[in-house]
Amino acid sequence: MTLSTHRLLGFAFAGADLLLEIEPAGQIAFAIGASETLAGSTETALIDHPWGDFVAREDWAMLQALFDGLSPGARAGPVVVLLADRGDGIARAASLSAIRLPQNNGALSCALTRAKPPPPRGPNGLYDRVDFEAATASLYETARASGVELELALIEMGGLGAATRKLAPDAAKATEARIAGLLRAQSHGGGAATELGPDRYALVRQRGAESSDALAARMVGLLDLGPEAAIAAAGASMELSDADSAAQALRAIRYSLDNFIRDGMPPDRDLSLSDAMTATMRRTLSDVQVLNQAISERSFRLVYQPVVDLKASNALHHFEVLVRFGDNASPFPMIRMAEELDIIGPLDVAILEQTVDQLVRYPNASLAANVSGRTIISPAFVQTVRNLLAAKPQARGRLMFELTESSAIDDLATADRHLQALRAEGCKVCLDDFGAGAASLAYLQQLSLDVVKIDGRYIRELQHGGRESTFIRHLVSMCDELGVKTLAEMVETPQAEEAVRRAGVDYAQGWLYGAALDQPVMKPPPAAAATVSHGRAGQALSSRGVEKHASPLEARPISARCRPH
Repeated sequence: MTLSTHRLLGFAFAGADLLLEIEPAGQIAFAIGASETLAGSTETALIDHPWGDFVAREDWAMLQALFDGLSPGARAGPVVVLLADRGDGIARAASLSAIRLPQNNGALSCALTRAKPPPPRGPNGLYDRVDFEAATASLYETARASGVELELALIEMGGLGAATRKLAPDAAKATEARIAGLLRAQSHGGGAATELGPDRYALVRQRGAESSDALAARMVGLLDLGPEAAIAAAGASMELSDADSAAQALRAIRYSLDNFIRDGMPPDRDLSLSDAMTATMRRTLSDVQVLNQAISERSFRLVYQPVVDLKASNALHHFEVLVRFGDNASPFPMIRMAEELDIIGPLDVAILEQTVDQLVRYPNASLAANVSGRTIISPAFVQTVRNLLAAKPQARGRLMFELTESSAIDDLATADRHLQALRAEGCKVCLDDFGAGAASLAYLQQLSLDVVKIDGRYIRELQHGGRESTFIRHLVSMCDELGVKTLAEMVETPQAEEAVRRAGVDYAQGWLYGAALDQPVMKPPPAAAATVSHGRAGQALSSRGVEKHASPLEARPISARCRPH
């Protein structure tokens, strides 16, 4: 047994399932433990193979960043990594810790323990904003129970986007992957990190390490873009403690993230959670007044994004209606606040009224209004729909509702009765963002639906194959057996469109077919004029949200009505 092996076995105190030693060149030099359980092969079969053969591709950038940041004697982790697919469709994961022992000639010693696979992340490996907030609240609860001190770190790398745009396409893509990998490598558990817009990021990490400014500077150094990139690194942190509950902590976290997105780095670089909670309460009271005024005065506007029928030569099938408040700012904070403070019902009704007015104004259109899970269980809402259609019968048969998952439905039986009452009035029902919420399958099982809209995170990865492709093929097959149509959002490229076609999806929307319009009338480009239909058959509009397409901030799935803009 070699000296390096003895050093490696020193990790046994951690109760690891598998112990590895990785040479500086990246090959596995030694393995012992439950390799067949984790890797599907014997320890000896791992020897001389690159560590990347053992780990899922989407986690390569994170692990490489983790390894690159390890100085001699330093330890990193644990981070949860997905293991390489064995072709059986089963997701496997391990919690990995690593140390670079000074006497081990640059080799890495790694301990791996079986772990639960993490929730799906975005195409760049980072959580979207909503999943990040949920993960942070969960980590807060776990940390309180275990005594681990965590903090929210806000990282700004000014000029990074501009520097990346100057690179060749392949180099730019590699840099973006590197950024995501660095963020995840520094986060608690290797997952709690998100992008908040150009050059701005957030992550949750264990408190007590280097300052957030030092972390930001070190990350810029590891990007290795050279001094000519002139990237200005800055950081701030907020200790995640002193809240009475995860819900209270979550509100303070949201306040800090919203401020960071809007204003940049806070003047107080070492934030207190209690101060953030106080500021949250003050700002919430002000925002409630603004939202109530917007609802009562109908001081919002609707815009329309096209959706096409993939099985009818990309004929225009419908538009989705998207809500805008004020100066075109993101509706995300307003909608989220309306749901949390239980004033989403009046907003749903206000948008519905304008939607029905549009049906009268545009007799060839069918409009799809989003409805919250909190609203759909209200008998008053169903009666409001009946009254509106009775007053304006020309709108009957052309109204669709998209049931969003941003607010969970506690009473699915009541929700289904109300949805069926709406269907009896000639309305169609769509389940929005299938796959984004934990209750998606239960909704599909217990609600009678006409359409299922597949969450954009799966669509963006579909063209690359893998688990997303398998998931969508099975979903389309299941929906077909149930007599339910499928709709893919965030279709942005011809390659993505071809992938959803092959999967059998019925409808698609995204930037490939156009951005949102001020009116639900689309003038097709000359080359496509012959394929676009403006007949009554299925021009639909949905009533909240922002365009289902990608920009650095918009590509993160949030919910149908409250994606950032």
